[in-house]
Amino acid sequence: MDASTSGTPTIQYHSLPDQPMAPIVAPPVATFQRQIRHCFGDSKPGEFPLAANPSIVLHVLTACNLDAQDLAKLEATCSFFRQPANFAPDYELSISELAALDMCRERAIFKPMTEEERQNLKQRCGGSWKLVLRFLLAGETCFRREKSQAIAGPGHSIAVTSKGVVYSFGSNSSGQLGHGHTEEDWRPRPIRSLQEIRIIQAAAGAGRTMLISDAGKVYAFGKDSFGEIEYGVQGSKLVTTPQLVESLKDIFVVQAAIGNFFTAVLSREGRVYTFSWGNDGKLGHSTEPNDVEPHPLLGPLENIPVVQIAAGYCYLLCLACEPDGRMSVYSVGCGLGGKLGHGSRTDEKYPRCIEQFQNLNLQPMVVAAGAWHAAVVGRDGRVCTWGWGRYGCLGHGNEECESVPKVVEALGNVKAVHVATGDYTTFVVSDDGDVFSFGCGESASLGHSIFADGQGNRHANVLSPELVTSLKQMNERVVQISLTNSIYWNAHTFALTESGKLYAFGAGDKGQLGVELVNNQTERGNPERVDIDLS
Repeated sequence: MDASTSGTPTIQYHSLPDQPMAPIVAPPVATFQRQIRHCFGDSKPGEFPLAANPSIVLHVLTACNLDAQDLAKLEATCSFFRQPANFAPDYELSISELAALDMCRERAIFKPMTEEERQNLKQRCGGSWKLVLRFLLAGETCFRREKSQAIAGPGHSIAVTSKGVVYSFGSNSSGQLGHGHTEEDWRPRPIRSLQEIRIIQAAAGAGRTMLISDAGKVYAFGKDSFGEIEYGVQGSKLVTTPQLVESLKDIFVVQAAIGNFFTAVLSREGRVYTFSWGNDGKLGHSTEPNDVEPHPLLGPLENIPVVQIAAGYCYLLCLACEPDGRMSVYSVGCGLGGKLGHGSRTDEKYPRCIEQFQNLNLQPMVVAAGAWHAAVVGRDGRVCTWGWGRYGCLGHGNEECESVPKVVEALGNVKAVHVATGDYTTFVVSDDGDVFSFGCGESASLGHSIFADGQGNRHANVLSPELVTSLKQMNERVVQISLTNSIYWNAHTFALTESGKLYAFGAGDKGQLGVELVNNQTERGNPERVDIDLS
């Protein structure tokens, strides 16, 4: 059957003329030229990978919370970080300087400053925002500014919450609790008259309390005197509620320290002012014992910003930021026992730099002044002590005096972050929250309890650092220790944890522990929780 009769359509084929085929040639592939980008030496900013987006670099530097030393290293290794960034508010500032300024703006002390005050602080710190940042961060490191804290004063205690609420308890014979009367009370009670004021720092002396607000104002109550507080020089009256210290109203104060013969305050700009100490010029000026006018601390610290002050029985320590970037410690006052740290026992009427830290290659970060001995924590976590070594308070395994700072070798495997000193007693807090103590064991204030088998003596003196196991068993990270710094009162100790819990031990005969003692008890050997939430 052929196709014509089957009904199946016939497929038509057409002859297609041959078309010449063009050769398929692949287009040339551009060779990738890798640009070498680096950021050292004298390379131009355009060679830095993120040079086209310096705002990103600025954001990263600020968000990483680098310290001043890190920013300085960036400038030293890359010209991009040294050259003007052309950003507001100062188009001449480098990226690292702008990052430092941004981080300064986040600090609580820096925020309320006027532009003129900020520029003055910059010049005082050495003309760089990185140095201002170092100054501000150092101040936050060495004491609990803007954070909760507890103060174990002579016979009475002060606790400040992170929100600035103040509690007081213990001895109140001079009105030092601030409740409007002179009755002692073991129960922690808030100071009602301060309800509208946020307190950021507190200091306690015998019969006297000083509080500092976030606005830089100083409130004082108790004995109406800035000097010789333990010899009964009280001024004309007792003050039983917080009163503004009028003589300091024009000074923005961030810290106060109360010694036995004098009181010292530290301004926001790092200037030190002192009150009292009689007419023999032991602090570089002559005053009456009940003088209420602040006097600037003269000498080398007039032009060097101070970040922390610590008052002993009859001497003062100052932690300062040197223009070359170093941190140093200056001492002034009575040199008995070698506690000024200069290798002698002579007095110093003007602040003198303790040179031994340079010999030890140690950068001081925290200072503590006990009644007769002193201590420092270095940036690397080493601890140095010096002064009277009675009862083993220096931690060197003996009771010898040291007239220059000496590293506590027994803490060689511990990285310390905090140190506290009292009357021949020392506490050290490590970076993991462990607590070590040594020195005078009177009043059970070292925290070393009697062992489970009944052996041991919680009042024994400790010549070398020992772990305070009673605090270790709390399973809480300790961030601050405070202990009584007075030669006339039995000592008690506070341990503040990261979660805001407060533990107390030692003497409690005046209610200063914040816990009730029964059955004629006068002390607590084991840490006991104080019913205050400081978080």
